[in-house]
Amino acid sequence: MIETSDLGKQFNDFWAVEGVTITVKPGQILALLGQNGAGKTTTVRMLTALLQPTRGWARVAGYDVVTQGNQVRASVGVLTEQQGLYVRMNATEYLDFFGEVCGLSPHHRKLRSDYLLDYFGLSQAAHRRIGEYSKGMKQKLALARALMHDPPVLLLDEPTSAMDPESARLVRDEIASLRSSQRSIVICTHNLAEAETLADNVVIIYRGRILLQGSLAELKQRVLGPVEYEAQLSVPWMAPAINLPAGVTMQQPAPSTLRFKIDQPHESNRHVVDALSAVSAPLLTFQEVPRSLEQAYLKVMAQVQEGAYVG
Repeated sequence: MIETSDLGKQFNDFWAVEGVTITVKPGQILALLGQNGAGKTTTVRMLTALLQPTRGWARVAGYDVVTQGNQVRASVGVLTEQQGLYVRMNATEYLDFFGEVCGLSPHHRKLRSDYLLDYFGLSQAAHRRIGEYSKGMKQKLALARALMHDPPVLLLDEPTSAMDPESARLVRDEIASLRSSQRSIVICTHNLAEAETLADNVVIIYRGRILLQGSLAELKQRVLGPVEYEAQLSVPWMAPAINLPAGVTMQQPAPSTLRFKIDQPHESNRHVVDALSAVSAPLLTFQEVPRSLEQAYLKVMAQVQEGAYVG
């Protein structure tokens, strides 16, 4: 588990991170989103006990980042934006070295290394120097290093950066599968589609402060408003007065489309369909209008830039 309260880091007169309070339970993935310089990397460095907080506290895997730094570092797997690979080694030597640093036995190191190299498609290149690897291969090896000691907490910065689509999909699937192993995972990414696919909860950080946090559904509801549903009609149709339930409003109808804003879809949707049937609407489909995390994020950031955002 990851827990922080009022976490902050000051450099001289500048607060890089201020008042960050988050919780990531075992089996959860949190996406930390924000512009470059927003404070994401500083937050991750405090969670790995590489930087001491100026104020507040953080516990990672049950250990305090200030007083139990060694235990924290032993409990996390980290993928940083700068991979820090030892390019003169080959992949087998590299993973064996880090496995030894983490205290794994020679037998366990070999089993774990062989498994990870095979999983990430690096077995055939295992004895080549890392300096000869492509960017995507290096990224996969860096992720294998983060997983070498099978840590309960993962902190991943742009985990699929520079990867081809097939490799990126494999890494996303691996990250998703790690949720079921009761790991707590934080992902820093600019790939909002990736964040939407993987994350249970999202934190948007700006200039060191949290602007918004919550589940994907909560963020979309708060930023984009009520959920919209669209009724597609089989033929053009002039809508008469429809007896809609409370909390449902119909937008300007088009000849073959009716769109509704619905406050409580789970309660109201069947009543909307019943109301359409009652006036003999030639209903073909009735479904939610897709709304992405990217739409919500860009709207928040646009409001911030205009000085119009109210948190």
